[in-house]
Formats: sequence, C-alpha cells, structure tokens
Amino acid sequence: MKKLHKWPGLIMAFFLFLFAISGIVLNHRTLFSGVDVKRTWLPDEYHYDNWNNAALRGNISLSADSIIVYGNIGVWLVDSTFTDYRQLNDGLGEGEDSKKVSDLELCDDGNLYATTLFGLYAFDFDEESWTRLETKDETERFVGLESVGDTLFAMSRSLQYIGQSDGENTKLTPYNILAPEGYTKEVSLFETIWQIHSGEIFGLFGKLLVDLLGLITLALCITGVIFFFFPKWMKRRKRKGKSNKKVGKVNRWSFKWHNKIGAWTFVLLILCYFTGMFLRPPLLIPIASAKVSPIKYSNLDSDNPWHDKLRDLIYDETREKFIISTSEGMHFMDKESLAVERCKSQPPVSVMGINCFESFHSGTFLVGSFSGLFLWNPDRPQIMNFVTTQPHQVMGMGRPVGDYKVTGLIAGTDGYPYMIDYSQGAVGLHHQKKFPPMPDNVLEESKMSLWNLALEVHTMRIFGFLIGDFYMLLIPLGGIIGIMVVLSGYIMLRKRKKRNKKASRTIKKRN
Repeated sequence: MKKLHKWPGLIMAFFLFLFAISGIVLNHRTLFSGVDVKRTWLPDEYHYDNWNNAALRGNISLSADSIIVYGNIGVWLVDSTFTDYRQLNDGLGEGEDSKKVSDLELCDDGNLYATTLFGLYAFDFDEESWTRLETKDETERFVGLESVGDTLFAMSRSLQYIGQSDGENTKLTPYNILAPEGYTKEVSLFETIWQIHSGEIFGLFGKLLVDLLGLITLALCITGVIFFFFPKWMKRRKRKGKSNKKVGKVNRWSFKWHNKIGAWTFVLLILCYFTGMFLRPPLLIPIASAKVSPIKYSNLDSDNPWHDKLRDLIYDETREKFIISTSEGMHFMDKESLAVERCKSQPPVSVMGINCFESFHSGTFLVGSFSGLFLWNPDRPQIMNFVTTQPHQVMGMGRPVGDYKVTGLIAGTDGYPYMIDYSQGAVGLHHQKKFPPMPDNVLEESKMSLWNLALEVHTMRIFGFLIGDFYMLLIPLGGIIGIMVVLSGYIMLRKRKKRNKKASRTIKKRN
C-alpha cells in the first residue's frame, strides 16, 4: 500500500494539480469570460492557420461587396474577396468567450441578430454595436436563429423564444417545446456523469463543493510532495550541521493535515476522479447513447422535456415547418403549436454536437459536426457523405470523430463552397481553389479564452503536441491511478490508527 501511494502519488501530483486548477476555472465560465491568453504562447496546434480551430462558422451577405463572417473570432465585415476585414464585436462583452457567435440571422426587415454563449443580441448598423436582448435567464446560452416573415425564432439550449423582429427593441417570449410522442422522462448517462463531476447537478452548492474538492486536491498534492522530499532534505541539513527545527515543523504539519484532509474527503475524491474518467474517449464511447432516469430534485430533474437538449434549428420552406437538432436527434417542429415529430431518417451527428446546419436544395440539408459533413433528406433513408460524394456507411462503435471535424461552412461569392475543418481550416468542397488566408488584424485580435485553455488542460489535449493521440489515455489512466492513490492512502491511515490503538492498549495493560 505504501508503494502504491508513494510513487504513483508523486507522479500524479503534477497532473492532479493541473486537473484541480483547470476544473475550478471550467466551473465558472462567466466569471473568467473576460480573461484571455495569446495563442502564440501555446503549442502550434492552437495557433490560427487557414481559419482552423473553429475560427469560422458561417457567413451571410449584406450586399455584393459586403459579407459578414462569424465564429469563434466573433463577427467581422469583409469584402467580396475575403481579404479586407473589419471587426463588428462592440457590445458583445469583454473576452473571446463573449465573442463566440454560433448563428447570425438577417431578417427581411434588415435587422441582424446573433446568438452567443451568453445571450441573444441585436445589431445597430448606425452605431455598429450589439445590444443584448432581454431573456428569461441572463446567462442563457443561445444556439440557433431563424426568421419567418417578420417573426424571429431564437432557440436556447432549453427554450424556444418567439417575437416580432424590431431590432434592439425586439421583445421575445419563451415557450417550452412540446414533448415528442412516446416521451419518457430520461436524460443521457453522459450528461448525468458530467454534471455529477462538475457539481452542477445540484446547482451552485454542488459546483462550490466540487471547487472545494479541487482546492483539497491542491492541498493534498502540496503536502504530499513536502512529506516526500523534506525528510531527505532534513537528513542532508543534519549532516551539514544545520538546524531542522522549522523544516521539521513544516514536515510534521504537512503529514498531519495530509492525513486528516484525505481521511475526511476520500469518498468524494474517488467519486470525482471516477466520474471524470468517463467524460473523454475511450470510456465515453460506451456510455454516449445510454439513458437513465434523472436524479430526483437535481438540476436534471426538469419538467421541460427539452431541458438542455436543444442544439440548433432551421426553417424548412419546402415542408413549411422547422427542423430542430437536439441531443435526442432531429425532429420536425410545427411553427405554430411547437409540436414535434421525430424525423424518420437521422444524419450522423457527433456527441460533441452539431456545428453546421444549412439548407441545400429541395428539402435537403447539409449537416456538419465532428462526424463529418453530410447531405441529408429527412424523408429518405440514404445519406450522402458530402465530402466524398459517396453514400454514408453506418459504422459500429468506434472513434467519436470522423475523417473531417466540421465546424462551419462558408459560401464564397464566386459560388465555391468551403468547409471549415477544426484541424485543417478552410477546405474547398469539390474544387481546388484556396480560401484567402487570415489577415494580420484578425490574427492579432483573436486570442484564446482562459476557459478554453483550461478545457484543453483538463482534457489533457494540451499534451497532444508531445505524445499525439496517446493523450486520450491520460484521462482514464489518471483516474485509475488517482483512485488508487487516494484509496491506498486511506487504507494505510486506518491500519496505522489500528496499530496505534493496539499499542496504546498494550501499554495500558502493562501499567
């Protein structure tokens, strides 16, 4: 038990330290949203090159020579050659997180709207500034926008907002989308484990409790490392004739509180480390599609059948109804009653969510995610891989990403479409033309949010440049070793206490 605790614990101290700090940041995205880091400080994989790293998601045309592009870089006005860029991010808030735009909608009346991580915005063309529209929850994340005539439909992760388009004066009313036929109150096992791991399942109290576990992990790492190195240091100091009084005091204090804190919290620490193992591949794969009943009275126990399940929407003019993308698949939605019906055919969508949902022609759509880019007709069983132009072949359980990790789609004014791949950037679809490179002013103003950096650290992707895809094994291995270190430490402590009690009873009998 001592060997299982000592040496793996020393190695894991570095990784647990990173997990703890990054986890605390991840638990409070809004709080840290204004803090960014320069991409030039990070490994090359995080530098923008050819619009990679989800820099772009889509574009809309204002006129023949005025185009708006949007994505993780925010909103920019560009000419028809895609070379002269001017930022339109004023009013969206400070920091890169506030500028991440998932959708833009230009209504027939000329009003422009945007969905972001932190709200819904309307654009003032005169002031060239965004105004946040009032919604039910100030921290609500919006995912999709559509307009039908003068009516605006804005979708958050849980609700459908509807109102008449009126620019900055737009008033939107939230509605619950109706439950589908055969609905049972279930949530994904992945979401349940995720919220247990973050503490969000029990609201702010749960998140603060997990933050405390993060601080406790930091304390255990520091005190453990002190107790590992200080005894040897004390011996060297003793040989040199130096006093060990203060050093010994620190060593004893570290040992005492390392044991106390570990004994008080070992069950919660094991639960935290265990749940974290299932949030990344490979252990994510077998639970990705599993469903469970929501934990009673938790954050997931909602009367809204679509709580945190909505991902995007598009208006199908051919069928005169909406199609909504959800974590439960694609559904038709009536624009009046908000009644839904599951689509018979389902396109491939990565567990990470949909990133591209565009009309193609005659009731067909382009659906893009980390699974790839597909041409989909809700009424036909056959789905085409739009990149290879071959029929999509359904694969068994495997990697949660495809050959292309699609984050957006750009329509060039010359008629040439470009797919935005997370790693490769802008890729010409069925043509060899290259998309113009990122200009210097866009590169200079586009940083990485501290929250996203924390996510890269917490998922161990930050080490990909050193060990390649092996980084994916760091999470399950780290979880197993972390549990082993905590459990072995607790067992040793219990055995030590039993020995001390036995020795104490023996001494009393002798006296």
